[in-house]
Amino acid sequence: MDYATESEVAAAARHLGPLKETLRGVLFGKEELIDLLICGVLARGHILLEGLPGLGKTELVKGLAKALQLETRRIQFTPDLLPGDITGNPVLQETPGGRQFVFQPGPLFTNLVLADEINRASPKTQSALLEAMQERRVTVAGGTHALPEPFFVLATQNPIELEGTYPLPEAQVDRFLFKLEVLRNDAAVLEKIVLHRELGVEPSVPQVMSREVLMDLMNLTRRVFLPEVVANFIARLVNASHPGQSAAAAAVKYGASPRAALSLASAAKARALMHGRLNASFEDIQALALPVLGHRIILDYSARIDGRTTRDVVEAILREVPVQDLKLPPTLKDLSKTETAA
Repeated sequence: MDYATESEVAAAARHLGPLKETLRGVLFGKEELIDLLICGVLARGHILLEGLPGLGKTELVKGLAKALQLETRRIQFTPDLLPGDITGNPVLQETPGGRQFVFQPGPLFTNLVLADEINRASPKTQSALLEAMQERRVTVAGGTHALPEPFFVLATQNPIELEGTYPLPEAQVDRFLFKLEVLRNDAAVLEKIVLHRELGVEPSVPQVMSREVLMDLMNLTRRVFLPEVVANFIARLVNASHPGQSAAAAAVKYGASPRAALSLASAAKARALMHGRLNASFEDIQALALPVLGHRIILDYSARIDGRTTRDVVEAILREVPVQDLKLPPTLKDLSKTETAA
């Protein structure tokens, strides 16, 4: 493979810096969240933002779309939304060959889909996104239709404890690269919001990157080097998330999937690029383990009774699994014992 070069990584930093600053002007006090959002986009991943209403989840996604100047559609997920309302439907039309059904694309046919309050729609409607999120295409009435490139689903959801929400199917949750929690702001950030925002007025967001530059950055991300020892660390972390494979997973019902390992590798490359490095590192894996693995681990009943969370499990796995699984070379003393025994 033709790996990324120092000049390419340096050029990427000149594009990513303004994007970070622009998004920090959209959502105050959320630097880590913004970095993870950009990381997910570079890794070509879908992102799930969870938080209470009014915390700026939707504004952040809209700000990202404006900064990248991507074609964007917003889908407001409601209980009466049908799968065809998302994917599109065949419509009977007059054609030169007579009356025929012609496929009319739905709002899914865009670069960035803002799936607003995704867990307020029924599971049947939520499942309409499965093929699109994995294979970047949809199948309707026996016909397959490719989605534009790039294609992202950035979804917001309310905590499941709120009224009128449905849990997302496990298969769909697994298709999100990250699940990011949007927490409330402290008093200092609230003061800044009050001083610089008006109710009902969206912030002005300039375009800082073209679609072509974004595509180049995503392609460059794939060319960031992933050392074999880092890939081995990813494999052991994901394996340790399964019952019986580690003490940390004792309360786990189902562990993370192979898709989680691939997601962690892609996200690690993106984070390395954002930090100006030519290769992914153990630090990248440790920093991204929770947003990648947390939503993919399903706890058993006893863990929920004890109040344990997937965050607790991921943090315990990181403490338990060493970064390198290599045997140390024998010392001179060990070699002398071997020779004496011989």
